Amino acid sequence: MSLDLEKLPKIKRQYRIKVGRGIGSGKGKTSGRGVKGQKARTGHHSVKGFEGGQTPVHMRLPKKGFKNIHRKKIEVVNLNSIARLITSKKIEDGKEINKEILENVGLIKSKNSKVKLIMSTNVDLPKAKIIVDLYSKTAKSLS
Repeated sequence: MSLDLEKLPKIKRQYRIKVGRGIGSGKGKTSGRGVKGQKARTGHHSVKGFEGGQTPVHMRLPKKGFKNIHRKKIEVVNLNSIARLITSKKIEDGKEINKEILENVGLIKSKNSKVKLIMSTNVDLPKAKIIVDLYSKTAKSLS
């Protein structure tokens, strides 16, 4: 069985332009670098934000705000969402609800994070005991 190479589809390749091969090539003489100057030289690399010795814009603008590296990340869980999950049978009613269950259901990202239970509106209170790290005033009065 012989293979007819002429019938195979042609593969189009895009070759890298060879610069500096005479004026007739269109990319000769200065090879597309313009005329003289720092950018025309080999080994040049521009520094991000450098404005030719003028004070850069990121230094001219005033500083504003800061990020507190000691802030405590607290995930908030609403009693409404827990009640909704109990009615949809994703959480058993009457069973103890802890951070591990809340993570499995998708209410919090990690069981290792601090969790605060809040209550915003009237809710059919679950019979289950909810164990988290922090409680809002209204949620604490109910549990």
